[in-house]
Amino acid sequence: MPRERTPPSATNSPLTIGRLAKAAGVNVETIRYYQRRGLLDEPHKPPGGHRKYTRAVLDQMAFIRRAQQLGFSLAEVKDLLLLADGRSTRKARVIAERKVEFLERQIGQLGIMRRRLRSLIGASKRAGARRFCPIIAELIGATSGAKKGRA
Repeated sequence: MPRERTPPSATNSPLTIGRLAKAAGVNVETIRYYQRRGLLDEPHKPPGGHRKYTRAVLDQMAFIRRAQQLGFSLAEVKDLLLLADGRSTRKARVIAERKVEFLERQIGQLGIMRRRLRSLIGASKRAGARRFCPIIAELIGATSGAKKGRA
């Protein structure tokens, strides 16, 4: 279940990692993971104190989440964050165009998989309980439609 987000007005002062996580609607470990991946900077920790995060980091978290919702990988998100000043339209467009090409290939592959599965389901309905299951035979790699000694 998504965490409750803190209203933006409550995030004007520096935030601890726990408050940042709550405001962003993510787990603290997500923030640490993004830091390890180079998506977020880790603020300086004062001696005996806690790291403090700014509103800008909360905005970066929102950027990351929106980019992921569009299907961008974390590596692509990292590249897009470098372009977040909005002045590199061509570079951002190239990244988005590559993502669309990738998604179109995936859609084509999914269509092939769907057709094959529908065919196997049809063969399974026709076979009933009289023969070795065509779906299992496909997964085993049987070419004759039946594989003896395996179930």
